[in-house]
Amino acid sequence: MIKEILPYVIKFAIGLGILAAGSLAITLLTRALEKLLAKNEKLDGLISKFIVSVATKFAWAILIIVFLKQIGIDVTPLVAGLGVTGFIVGFACQESLANLAAGVMIAMNHPFKVGDWIQAGDKEGTVRELNMMATIIATGDNKQIVIPNKVVWGSPIVNFSANPTRRVDMVFSIAYGADISKARTVVLETLAKIDGVLENPAPVVEVSSLDDSSVGILVRPWTLNKNYWAVCFAARQKIKEAFDAAGIEIPFPQLDIHQR
Repeated sequence: MIKEILPYVIKFAIGLGILAAGSLAITLLTRALEKLLAKNEKLDGLISKFIVSVATKFAWAILIIVFLKQIGIDVTPLVAGLGVTGFIVGFACQESLANLAAGVMIAMNHPFKVGDWIQAGDKEGTVRELNMMATIIATGDNKQIVIPNKVVWGSPIVNFSANPTRRVDMVFSIAYGADISKARTVVLETLAKIDGVLENPAPVVEVSSLDDSSVGILVRPWTLNKNYWAVCFAARQKIKEAFDAAGIEIPFPQLDIHQR
């Protein structure tokens, strides 16, 4: 009885030894691959993790097949079955594969990074996390949105944080009877006193439209990206106060009716 079992025990023991040695080898190779990829500055951290993950899973699959073969299990039907199963799973997981492919494209092209304020399709917020399947953003009121990478990559991506400076676009309406040159001077003097407004590029203040009841004054100061909202809010308040102090009217919509 022992003589009959002994060959199987030896095979199993050798198989466990292969499994242990293979596990150690995979761990060492994984660490070596991570260090090698980390030295390549052109590779994004996300794509590096993806490569390591795929290589590790592939190595484990080979190790398990070798282990099963060592202990006497015929792996030929298993390998053939994996091919058919892989086709079925791939067909069933088209959405996931599309998100994975889009994640790779995002990692390779770097349209944004964690911490950037972006707009992808109709969603807008700060990027909190980026993985191979989805992009997670936080909206201005701190709601979390998980966007599939396929949707992100398939939509126009607006990155508000990409450049160090931004232009603040505003339009103020003044009455037709107001002095446009005076209004322009008031705006420029006011902008010069607001912290964060850059001198170069210089602010643009011009007539943008002649509306039914008012003249539109386009105001475009530049500021550092981090100061965008502070400058935007301050400019609106200060210019309104400066117009009031200078006697420049911001009119209500008016409609003149003439009766015969």
